[in-house]
Amino acid sequence: MNVVLISTYELGRQPFGLASPAAWLRNAGAEVTCLDLSREPFRKDPIRAADLVAFCVPMHTATRLAVQLVGTIRELNPSAHICFYGLYAPVNEAYLRKLGVGTILGGEFEQGLVDLAARLAAETNGKQREPVISLARQKFLLPDRGGMIPLEKYVRLIMPTGETRTVGYTEASRGCKHLCRHCPIVPVYNGAFRIVDRDVVLEDIRQQVEAGAQHITFGDPDFFNGPTHALTIVEALHREFPRLTYDVTIKIEHLLQQARNLMALRDAGCLFVTSAVESVDDAVLERLDKHHTRADFLRAVQMFREAGLVLQPTFVAFTPWTTLEGYCDLLEVIRENDLVESVAPIQLAIRLLIPAGSRLLELPEVPEMIGPFDEEALLYPWSHVDPRVDQLCEEIQRQVHADEKRKCSRAPIFENIWETAHHAPGLSVVAERAQPLLVVRAAIPYLNEPWYC
Repeated sequence: MNVVLISTYELGRQPFGLASPAAWLRNAGAEVTCLDLSREPFRKDPIRAADLVAFCVPMHTATRLAVQLVGTIRELNPSAHICFYGLYAPVNEAYLRKLGVGTILGGEFEQGLVDLAARLAAETNGKQREPVISLARQKFLLPDRGGMIPLEKYVRLIMPTGETRTVGYTEASRGCKHLCRHCPIVPVYNGAFRIVDRDVVLEDIRQQVEAGAQHITFGDPDFFNGPTHALTIVEALHREFPRLTYDVTIKIEHLLQQARNLMALRDAGCLFVTSAVESVDDAVLERLDKHHTRADFLRAVQMFREAGLVLQPTFVAFTPWTTLEGYCDLLEVIRENDLVESVAPIQLAIRLLIPAGSRLLELPEVPEMIGPFDEEALLYPWSHVDPRVDQLCEEIQRQVHADEKRKCSRAPIFENIWETAHHAPGLSVVAERAQPLLVVRAAIPYLNEPWYC
């Protein structure tokens, strides 16, 4: 059984979504080729020889890119069975089936891929019998990173000294026990999360350190869904590799609940924590069901300063409830709290996505705001009731992409955003120039590939 696993985009990291199923499939006797199209050209020969071609689709961008290749796969190898697996596969099942995708796997997908390969070896493209969504508890295997693009070709960590470090990536858990309305994890996991065995996580880190990793990103949706499990891993990691640093993602609610453990993270080598703050407008946060407030966010900022850790907030800056004044208020909060260097500029241009299965559809006003589901775009389109907000969003997106292409640093990009926002037509707040920012980007450790969906 020849299997080709394809990743189109995984946030600039070496794809765990290929390495983990590759181990399972090879363990079952399959010949596996991994293609990461974010870092290497599309290769035709492996596709022509494949019995199964499986696309990893953990996010919206990855799925849009993968869909564009289905026709090419069909032309190169009409008999190959095509599978999509990952968060965005089951919620887009109907569209993917129309394109000729034979198997859809969401949730814990490794066993499903093994079962699929066994089925294809026994019959010719039979109907899917594997569960579309599986939340079964799996005994994880050590990810097999053999034949993958070297770590040094991926995202780099930039340190305050100007030093750059090679970054590895692993996952200690999947899913999330929270039900934030806009989150793509919720339609698949519905409040469940699954632990990756501690020994597997540590061994995966060891093999990446051996391959040159000097920093590890933990890709868990929320590292503190299981705080004891998480802390046990990083403490063991620090004992074995005292110079290795890492970063994690934790929601504001958990940061406040686990405030006593911030020092433990720092002392074990944590450089920064990413947190999906999304908004500083309490009414928007309530609609998103984030379980934190503006005051909670600001309290977390202060806690991080006291702990000597860096908080890197992410935002959904443009929603159907965003106002021009509200957007300027977000910029003011970022500036007043010296967070400009901690916020990737793309975060100030993100527009809310409403995918299939989103809990946002539960809000009574949302069905009136959206158009019919756009299968090709993989979302429900919406327009703001105030067209000036959509115009501002488009202008900020254009501006951020242009500035980043020119390799501008965060402070001048922020100043440009500030100027644009405060001169939006009809804005009721007084337009003013952004104050000069004294902090230089080198003061904040950061990854050199922006985070977005």
